[in-house]
Amino acid sequence: MTRPGATPYAGRGRRGRLVRRLLVVVLVLVPLVEVATIVLVGRTIGGWPTVLLLLLTSVLGAWVIRKEGARAWGALREALRSGRMPARELADGVLVLVGGVLLLVPGFVTDVLGLLVILPWTRPIARIWLEAVVARRLFGAFGGGPGRPGDGPPDVVQGQIVD
Repeated sequence: MTRPGATPYAGRGRRGRLVRRLLVVVLVLVPLVEVATIVLVGRTIGGWPTVLLLLLTSVLGAWVIRKEGARAWGALREALRSGRMPARELADGVLVLVGGVLLLVPGFVTDVLGLLVILPWTRPIARIWLEAVVARRLFGAFGGGPGRPGDGPPDVVQGQIVD
């Protein structure tokens, strides 16, 4: 039985505890790494140039998001208009959104990660990773994969309708 409003597979067992612990580590570790990087860059090039560089990367990030977001949106519309499944275009849209958020967060490490996710020549690598994560989550949620026991949603009873 699940709590009201909870998804049936979220937070169960060791995997759920592991995800929560990983999330806490990321939420603590990323800001510490960002502050350390900003301090290091500040000591190397000076305080004001560091602030200007952070502002410049945010403006550059906003411009790249706008450009690549418009390109991803146009590709999605074209795929829908042509009647084909827009899986790649949807993945690109998600990656542009994630990369944009990373670029708008102040810091150099998140800027580098955001650029790696959003730039057109590195996005295919991020798309492959995203597809693997989604496939693992989908097949893991149903207890198996194609051709393995547990394939399909739980609590499904095969039957036949007789008039």
